[in-house]
Amino acid sequence: MFAIGVFLLSVFLAAWMHSAMFSRLAIWQFDSVQAAQRNTAPTAPDVRVAGVDVSLWGTTRIRAYERSLASKIAPPVAILKIPRLQITAPVFDGTDELTLNRGVGRIEGTATAGSDGNVGIAGHRDGFFRGLKDIKQGDVIQIETTKQEDTYIVRATKIVEPTDVSVLESSSTPAVTLITCYPFYFVGNAPHRFVVKAWLQNRTAFRASNTERTEASRLETNKENNR
Repeated sequence: MFAIGVFLLSVFLAAWMHSAMFSRLAIWQFDSVQAAQRNTAPTAPDVRVAGVDVSLWGTTRIRAYERSLASKIAPPVAILKIPRLQITAPVFDGTDELTLNRGVGRIEGTATAGSDGNVGIAGHRDGFFRGLKDIKQGDVIQIETTKQEDTYIVRATKIVEPTDVSVLESSSTPAVTLITCYPFYFVGNAPHRFVVKAWLQNRTAFRASNTERTEASRLETNKENNR
């Protein structure tokens, strides 16, 4: 019995480390693209650190996440962070099942990450967005693209019906809308949607790489010569 217990514990730890390692690799892949644009060296992935805390995840979601790692998909377009809740998730384009098993997804038809407008992002309640159950007014949400970091402040949360898409309507004020199923621990298909609304507080552009600065300088020189 002791040997069986040790074996089962080893299997669980191996699965947990497998999921954490590949989530860190997805974020590192994003960092590599960002570093190339900034003309800096990317930080190597540290597989010794659990990049994703799956302690709150459902076991079915953990298995689905592990299966998704066998499929090749496009790199994340951004990284979403909610510091107080210790949430860090890669943001992919789209909301198909594979995408939402791998990370969170930008909802088609909403603004793109890093742009003005209303950016809609969906995630599973038993996965990356489980921690949203504890979100509060005033919490910080950060969305980092290869060019900038946008900081949003949570202004409201609400529970809506699945058919209510008004929360995704375009906005003249830059905003982000997070959506997940509700209740968080409902068994089966959850009947409602939990919505987090946050408005842009600050936008920080990353320093341009040497290549970008050279190209900008060349274009400016050409303009002067053509006058």
